[in-house]
Amino acid sequence: MNELLNRYPSLCGCMAEIEKAVKAIIDCYETGGKLLFCGNGGSCADCEHIVGELMKGFLKKRSISENKKAEMKSRCDLVDDDLLNKLQGGLPAIAIPSITALNSAFCNDVDPELVYAQPLMALAKENDILIGISTSGNSKNVFGAVKVAKALGIKVIGLTGKNGGKLKDTADICICAPENETFKIQELHLPIYHYICAAVEEHFFKD
Repeated sequence: MNELLNRYPSLCGCMAEIEKAVKAIIDCYETGGKLLFCGNGGSCADCEHIVGELMKGFLKKRSISENKKAEMKSRCDLVDDDLLNKLQGGLPAIAIPSITALNSAFCNDVDPELVYAQPLMALAKENDILIGISTSGNSKNVFGAVKVAKALGIKVIGLTGKNGGKLKDTADICICAPENETFKIQELHLPIYHYICAAVEEHFFKD
């Protein structure tokens, strides 16, 4: 956190919410949950970026333990050390916007404002977390997913801009990057979620 604030001192006011988000995500994974992400445009790209940092090594190699290797070998004799030494530990995360066939069909057939709510309805389970990314905090399709998440009893983390919009009032945890212009908000979202990914990785992977 000190390194983050030294590089981005404007994030000092976000520190408490960032740490709450880290703790909530760790609790989610420790109880068998997963993360579900939604956003539009640059925020959609951020969803994919974050999922990439969680599902494979980010700052660590995340080598599979010897016990896990032995367990996998016992189940399939086609698995050898070369394969197992290349695989990395992952943390389950899904970028909802990447489910393009379902999303395009639902937009066309039903309601584009619920394009992220429908996959959430199908995928969300107890202990999961929805992370909604919206620079305004008011994206209709993101907020549609947030409403469904709350109705399902799923915790919501918002990542938004200075004003926060509807996300600020609805999310369980809302990190409001202290800027008003979209590109400046997005410039701060990246170090925020890199910090979160690094902190969560540090908790679960010691190599």
